[in-house]
Amino acid sequence: MTLHREPEHGLRYVLSFEAAPAQLATVRQAVRGALGQWGAAAVAEEAELAVTELATNVIKHVGEGAAATLVLESVDDRLRVEVHDRSHAVPTVGSGGCDLECGRGLHLLSAMCLEWGTLLTATGKAVWCELSLEPARHCMRIQRAALVLDEYRRVVGASSMATPARAVLAESVTDVIADLLHWLAAQGGDPDEALDRAQMHFEAEAEAA
Repeated sequence: MTLHREPEHGLRYVLSFEAAPAQLATVRQAVRGALGQWGAAAVAEEAELAVTELATNVIKHVGEGAAATLVLESVDDRLRVEVHDRSHAVPTVGSGGCDLECGRGLHLLSAMCLEWGTLLTATGKAVWCELSLEPARHCMRIQRAALVLDEYRRVVGASSMATPARAVLAESVTDVIADLLHWLAAQGGDPDEALDRAQMHFEAEAEAA
């Protein structure tokens, strides 16, 4: 990965900041804001923790007030978090019993992230980690389904009770699916094939979650 590549397909956010304890809250807020706009708020807590650890590493080992840059990239099923600084010193993971000064923060990254590492650049380095976006995707699917169901119930004139009973909601879901299958058949599609594919997708995503 080069220093400033644009993702082939995905989203990218870049923020320059001063590596200082007083700036960490602002950086975390920026992370939460970016992920909220991307529909990935479900992984914001983990991303904020990762950024805090990476920025704290810069403060402790490069120096308080050092210039740093945060890069977030959302590509496919992963969120990549990078913190760039102007030091070529590569961080190492210390023994399990040592404190943050010698790498306990990196143990945390290793435990919570899919992968992490260090990329040397012409001006310093970037310490990066990658988080799964599956929790965010699952949350987005539920939110989209809720919006569709609310609109469907409005169109058919269903009861406007604030919280319909589970049985009522289940019946509405069945009606939505049936109407979609009628529409698909009218367009020349195969309802049975669509149901099989939907079931396969659901089971695969439920297993992954």
